[in-house]
Amino acid sequence: MAPTGGGGGKPLRIQAFSDRTSIRDQLREVHENLKSELPLVTRVAVALYDDQTDTLKTFVHSTDADTAPFSHYEAKLAQMPSLHDLARGGCARIIDDLGSWTAASDPLRRLIERAFRSTYTVPFYDQGRFFGFLFFDAKEPGYFSAASIRHLSVYANLLSLLIMNEISRASALRSAILVARKMSHSHNEETGAHLDRMARYAQLIARTIASSSESNEIDDEFVEFVFLYAPLHDVGKIAVPDRILLKPGRLSIDEFEIMKTHVTAGMEIVESIARSFRITAGQHVDLLRNIVRYHHETMDGGGYPSGCRGPQIPLEARIVAVADVFDALTSERCYKQAWTNDAAFQLLRERAGRSFDPLCVDALIGNAEQLQGIQARFRSNNGFHEGYTDEL
Repeated sequence: MAPTGGGGGKPLRIQAFSDRTSIRDQLREVHENLKSELPLVTRVAVALYDDQTDTLKTFVHSTDADTAPFSHYEAKLAQMPSLHDLARGGCARIIDDLGSWTAASDPLRRLIERAFRSTYTVPFYDQGRFFGFLFFDAKEPGYFSAASIRHLSVYANLLSLLIMNEISRASALRSAILVARKMSHSHNEETGAHLDRMARYAQLIARTIASSSESNEIDDEFVEFVFLYAPLHDVGKIAVPDRILLKPGRLSIDEFEIMKTHVTAGMEIVESIARSFRITAGQHVDLLRNIVRYHHETMDGGGYPSGCRGPQIPLEARIVAVADVFDALTSERCYKQAWTNDAAFQLLRERAGRSFDPLCVDALIGNAEQLQGIQARFRSNNGFHEGYTDEL
């Protein structure tokens, strides 16, 4: 028998995320069930917490069509005292009248501007670690009564479990692949700092493109999974011998042909581990496949392994290509000094339209201050020289 939300509403049908393409679609289905009981809850949203940077970021939402979406936003949790205290205290919060809320943070002001008048906020946790917030918003003041909260608590528990399951499985897949890669060589040719930096560069590019998209066709869910999977782009280097991977200088033609096989090897590794983890489209494994397969393709068709060009290359791969090359340029290697950011920007501009997507290049360069913050936060170990990168 299918579970119901109570109150005589229609049966609450919940499919496993692994059977669905989009977390947003799943959230919308839950929201529709919820509105059969609480019709004035016109927005349900999820924000995730990044404990490495103390950042709260929008993830997915379901918002009625007459209300502008609230997306592509992130801020330091420490700069939002009310939510910071809520995360630490572990209790839910009701605001009956947003218009009179004296501690209005920027997110609350955005809700007020969109005519929301009351909100119910629930922090959720994974084994004691703060994971994020669920927001239930209504345009009627004082809407969240004791009776409605009893219904909402069921939905909140369900959504938090589903979201944590989705993100945790994707994170476990990423961790398994990174550990396998680290253990496969006597030296780790790419530091953890490199992977942290390039993942955050990719996230920054993706969010910038999403924010500038008039049609809102690129959502925060896409941005989050680009961030999660970007570090796996070169996983196939597991199959490349150390004598080539760690060679302190340019590769010969024959060596480079061997290096190029890491793309095919990476695709095979992803498929194998995804099957082992029973991860399918629900965890956006197609996005991961695209990053691994296409990140060495170029806009003019001169890349490998398939010679794809322009829009034939998935956006996620175009994003990762720019993020990866920028970090390679600005990092010290065993055969070169680190470039300045301005010098790296110049090369990216020169190759935009040929090697790189100009939209992605502009998105990166337009966030110079944020790039510096990422570089300061995730510095490489002193004295460590990362290995060969074929773009240089």
